[in-house]
Amino acid sequence: MQMKKGSEKYIKFLVYLIIVVLVNIAGITLFFRLDLSANKMYSISDASKKVVSTFSEPLTIKVFFTKNLPAPHNNTERYLHDLLEEYAIHANRYFNYSFHDVSAEEGEFSAESQENQKLANNYGIQPVQIQAIEKDEVKFQRAYMGLVVIHGDLIERIPTITTTEGLEYKLTTAIQKLNNKISALLGLQNNIHIKLFLSSSLNQIAPYMNLKQLAQFPNALEELVAQLNQKNYNKLEFEFFDPAADETLAAVVKKYKIMTVKWPSLAKGSIPPGNGAIGMVMEFGERTMVVPLLQVIQIPIIGTQYKLMTTAEVEEQINRNVEALIDINQDLGFVAGHGTLDVGGLSPMGQNVRQNPDAVLNFRTLISQNYSLKPVHVEKESIPDNLNSIVIARPTEPFSDYALFQIDQFLMKGKNLILFLDRFREVQPANQQGRSLGGQQTVFVPLNTGLEKLLSHYGVRIKQSYVMDENCFYQELPAQLGGGERAIYYAPIIKNRFINKDLSFMKSIKGMIALKISPLELDSERLAATDLKAIRLISSSEKSWEMSGRITLNPMFIQPPSSKEEMQSKALAYFLAGEFPSYFADKPIPVKKMDENETAEKDSQMDAQQKQNQTSGQGSAIDLSKITANGQFLAKGKPAKIFLMASSDMLSDNLLDAGGRGPNATYILNVIDYLNGREDVAIMRGKQQRFNPLDDAAASTRAFIKTLNIAGLPALAVLFGIAVWFRRHTRKKNIQMMFKGS
Repeated sequence: MQMKKGSEKYIKFLVYLIIVVLVNIAGITLFFRLDLSANKMYSISDASKKVVSTFSEPLTIKVFFTKNLPAPHNNTERYLHDLLEEYAIHANRYFNYSFHDVSAEEGEFSAESQENQKLANNYGIQPVQIQAIEKDEVKFQRAYMGLVVIHGDLIERIPTITTTEGLEYKLTTAIQKLNNKISALLGLQNNIHIKLFLSSSLNQIAPYMNLKQLAQFPNALEELVAQLNQKNYNKLEFEFFDPAADETLAAVVKKYKIMTVKWPSLAKGSIPPGNGAIGMVMEFGERTMVVPLLQVIQIPIIGTQYKLMTTAEVEEQINRNVEALIDINQDLGFVAGHGTLDVGGLSPMGQNVRQNPDAVLNFRTLISQNYSLKPVHVEKESIPDNLNSIVIARPTEPFSDYALFQIDQFLMKGKNLILFLDRFREVQPANQQGRSLGGQQTVFVPLNTGLEKLLSHYGVRIKQSYVMDENCFYQELPAQLGGGERAIYYAPIIKNRFINKDLSFMKSIKGMIALKISPLELDSERLAATDLKAIRLISSSEKSWEMSGRITLNPMFIQPPSSKEEMQSKALAYFLAGEFPSYFADKPIPVKKMDENETAEKDSQMDAQQKQNQTSGQGSAIDLSKITANGQFLAKGKPAKIFLMASSDMLSDNLLDAGGRGPNATYILNVIDYLNGREDVAIMRGKQQRFNPLDDAAASTRAFIKTLNIAGLPALAVLFGIAVWFRRHTRKKNIQMMFKGS
């Protein structure tokens, strides 16, 4: 019997062992991960899965990270491990990654770590200084926290990773950029020309300007271009020009606006007066980019200092400009002229955009990471068909019917419009000398550019007013004005419950801010008749009202209406979608108006044609008006979309952060991606949103929760104690009754 029991134990152990092995095998072959976080923070998005699964040649990611870092940097390293592992699960066989332990101080780690440090420096990954608290002491530590992406002969760097926020978006876009860049370079028919303009006359004054390496700069740049040429599939071509030796180059220097340096007689006459030019020009086809190599720095007391761009800085500039010149990104059109915002950076060279109140530098920088901005002059030409959408930002001058026709027909082709329109133009009062009159308020003049009648025909109107909201931004007042806060009613804060979450790319946006925005109004009958769909994106709160008529945005003169009945939520942004009817369906097709030069050129061409006809015996030209053609006009459009928001300030540097991490920047970029067929990228960008404000609660609810925390919890503890005492007392009496009975 004992033998039988012993054998049963061994049999059970063997069965359990087999089950454990099979479970482990199943776990390896049937591996899956479950991400329960709100924004799927620990799972890669569909856009990332698509990118890493389509490699046609090896891609390697090398991560250089110092180990045993204090929080939160150790969590960043752990997150990066998980992220790359997730990439590897969905990638094909060409994807691989590796982590390299890098010592922040020489000799602190092994010889292998020191080699990794040299490798990181060669890739341009430099250590950063972080703060650590050990044994109640604040210490500073140098640490490596960066990575490089190597694809073919190209390298993309993320030199510093100090947070997990937006890391997947940065990494995926970097990989996508390398993919696009390789394809674009391999498809080039012509080379990219890198031209160095450096006057030999500058060598005379270089030592006095602390530019001792200036004479060797041409050779150093030529060697750098030769190195980069190997990584850019031999598509770079270097040329060196000396304007001091060739006077004909003066016109070229002036054409490209290359920096020139002029000096009087120096060193007691040993250096004669002269001038020289220095700059680098990159050309590809008709596109040109100028790189200023010399920086002039004005330092108080010390005076003027000159700094020559280092080789590493020149390399970074060349890599960036190559990407811009060959158009590795998708094209995005914007309407130029008509007083629109300078979205594409078309302002004259040398203008300080930071001093421009209409500056949209942050928007331009953020959008240029994924798009190539293309100016469109609708008064002169039709909108190119290769564009999926165009941006019209704050036009202040009327569009001709011909220009409106181009916009209308672009929409009819199934393309999209992205509109940031202002309903008013701000006019500053001025006297005859052009200076502002003291004490007078800004005048708000209604704008009528012609786009209003197009939008009205499509079923939406911009009301001639501004939205004010009690749920708004509060400005901190300086001490000399009494301190405290002041409500800026024309800067409404968009609450989470007034943001449409039906669209996937909007789900992660929990709040944002608007500025000087006009309400939108739908024509329900028109929309129903044309079968167009209107989707409200954001709205103001129920404590908002309109300011119309005589408008003033001075916070001191703005007061909420006395009657709450005048307050209600206002629609601030819409998507219109469907097959739009053309505004020009029952109107004559507008004709392009030619200026005097175009008219003269046209007349000369007609005269030449008539002479040719007479010479060939054809007589006078035929009447072309009798020849007709079909297909030049679309009365009914293909499915398209219009995004409309009546505030160009949404693109300003005041509301968009340079890093693109804020909710306003995420909202604007997501809308543009959505309208350009990149919804998966928009969803991925939205995952970085960490702004999670608490839901609004009524005053009675807040009072109840406050009372519960102060008095309710102690009362619950007392009641629980009474219940425990009563239970013990009852148990005690029951025991006494049992013994009495016996």
